[in-house]
Amino acid sequence: MDYRESFFDYLQFEKRYSIHTVGSYRNDLRQFFLFIEAHAGHNEVREVAPSDVRAWMVTLLEKGYSQVSVHRKISALRSFYRFLQRNSKADSDPASKVILPKRRKRLPQFIEEGSLERLLDIYDFGAGFEGVRDRTLIEMLYSTGIRRSELISMRDSDIDIESGTVRVTGKRNKERIIPLLPSLATDLLTYREVRRDAGIDSPEGWFFLTSGGNKLYDKLVYNIVNRYLQMVSTVEKKSPHVLRHSFATHMLNNGADLNSIKEILGHANLSATQVYTHNTFEKLKEVYKQAHPRAKN
Repeated sequence: MDYRESFFDYLQFEKRYSIHTVGSYRNDLRQFFLFIEAHAGHNEVREVAPSDVRAWMVTLLEKGYSQVSVHRKISALRSFYRFLQRNSKADSDPASKVILPKRRKRLPQFIEEGSLERLLDIYDFGAGFEGVRDRTLIEMLYSTGIRRSELISMRDSDIDIESGTVRVTGKRNKERIIPLLPSLATDLLTYREVRRDAGIDSPEGWFFLTSGGNKLYDKLVYNIVNRYLQMVSTVEKKSPHVLRHSFATHMLNNGADLNSIKEILGHANLSATQVYTHNTFEKLKEVYKQAHPRAKN
């Protein structure tokens, strides 16, 4: 087994990274060593120099990769070399001496409260299995702020209607309990009944299913959310993660404290949650400019 495969095993089984995260690391390292082979004529980890990493970074930027993507790829490379150093497979980290491009801060996009209320309260999704599933799926993402991967991996046993909670397995297999709104709990029961009446079941106990009884997958969830958000919003991004951003922003705007939102979202650090305060502050500035008499001069 080569060094890279040992590294991926370390990420998956010791660091307990998700399959998707490990896949991203795998793609980034593969891309880097293909570049090194073409650029320097070798792919030996000990022979990589800081100049090689800088050349790769410049090439990525010239190809149109964003600063965020470049940062992620260099971070993957640094993690790989730290792993090699701990295992005495490399003497130094060539990526540590590379100055990264400055990242532009982008505020998380979100859907307006009224738009989501119209979608969930007025729009007719249909009474069939897929219509009920799609509406319940969107409401679950928006009402709980869970990630797409967390929704896909949800099982029947994770949902406790009686106590009004759902158990969510997040990054690195960390579990958290999230309260369910009464309206959402009712809709989850309705979805179960419709699913049962349609004869759709999963031996593995997955909660959200395809019409063929299979576990949902990333692209399908994205397409469902994107299709319905197009009906009510003009924001650039219409992904499942936008519903997570919307959840956090709307909670803050309506008086929720930051630590509570952090726990519900499953963030490891409060700094990850604080990004949503910028959206709240932008709303405050807008109100201030509209309401203060001196702002009109």
